[in-house]
Amino acid sequence: MNSNIIGLKIKYRRKELGMTQPELAEKAGISQGSISRVESGKLNPTFMVMIRICSALHMTTDELAGNQKGAEE
Repeated sequence: MNSNIIGLKIKYRRKELGMTQPELAEKAGISQGSISRVESGKLNPTFMVMIRICSALHMTTDELAGNQKGAEE
């Protein structure tokens, strides 16, 4: 999946939850700079980083990747 799309989805969900980048970084256990680079599409997160971000945003990696069950149905 395109890192720009992943970043936009993360940013949208973070804002939907009323969370700042520093808050997300703290909850995910990664740096705020990394969150910023992921959201801007400058950093393609590893799978482990994606899991930590998704957990902090109360979403699954499938939701982030757009692989929601029933999407093709």
